[in-house]
Amino acid sequence: MTTTTPSTTTPTTVPDLYPSRGAAEVAAPRQDPVVWSAPGTPGPISGTDLQAFERDGFLAIDQLIRDDEVAVYHQELERLVTDPAIRADERSIVEPKSQEIRSVFEVHKISEVFARLVRDERVVGRARQILGSDVYVHQSRINVKPGFGASGFYWHSDFETWHAEDGLPNMRTVSVSIALTENYDTNGGLMIMPGSHRTFLGCAGATPKDNYKKSLQMQDAGTPSDEALTAMASEYGIKLFTGKAGSATWFDCNCMHGSGDNITPFPRSNVFIVFNSVENAAVEPFAAPVRRPEFIGARDFTPVR
Repeated sequence: MTTTTPSTTTPTTVPDLYPSRGAAEVAAPRQDPVVWSAPGTPGPISGTDLQAFERDGFLAIDQLIRDDEVAVYHQELERLVTDPAIRADERSIVEPKSQEIRSVFEVHKISEVFARLVRDERVVGRARQILGSDVYVHQSRINVKPGFGASGFYWHSDFETWHAEDGLPNMRTVSVSIALTENYDTNGGLMIMPGSHRTFLGCAGATPKDNYKKSLQMQDAGTPSDEALTAMASEYGIKLFTGKAGSATWFDCNCMHGSGDNITPFPRSNVFIVFNSVENAAVEPFAAPVRRPEFIGARDFTPVR
């Protein structure tokens, strides 16, 4: 297994369109498209669904993968989280309280099963259609939320972190969360504020040098204030996603989202893939003293084929 050390950064010459991690929290309008492909571009997403994605910032799909495929991916997830070598690897994030694995990163590189899923046209084809270009994997991981107390993920915009700490210049990145267990309305499902992707919230406070080590267990730097979250929730509302195993949610990189703890007996596991446009390759971080490790923010910009 590999070990990766974050790299010290040098100032980037790319304009910073979305300043963050300053002395004060700042809300600013989005300056990038949501759907980058030209109208009528062929692909697996219908024109109506693309319009909904542009409006809301997300698209839910009842069945992206079949039941027999779910069984294969869930079996692979179980293999990874029970493998002592994987547990000992830095790409595995362990729950502070239960000491159980919470996430395993870069799964498309350590598992051929998940690598095939990334290359599946039902998956990568939708990413290309939304982003209007070839794409590469900025991040992949499996998330495990066993029952009886698995921690949630606090409200945040992924782009705020990927811009500040990974150096993604523009909002040309899309994520897909594919359910490998049923998502009920009670077991810590994904919540998104519809329409929040049109406002960038620059969070207050400098980025600690080793922030990624803490943030993967409990987000701190890069989290919005209670006042900002209250205002956004009042304006946009909150959508909770439920669905059977095999369902999926595509969402824009700037959506305000989070998930609650899972205190039910019913586990919630998913595979999470982040596609970035090859025309939006990462530069140096815009608001962090060092890059995050490559298993979190990729520096290999090879298009998915």
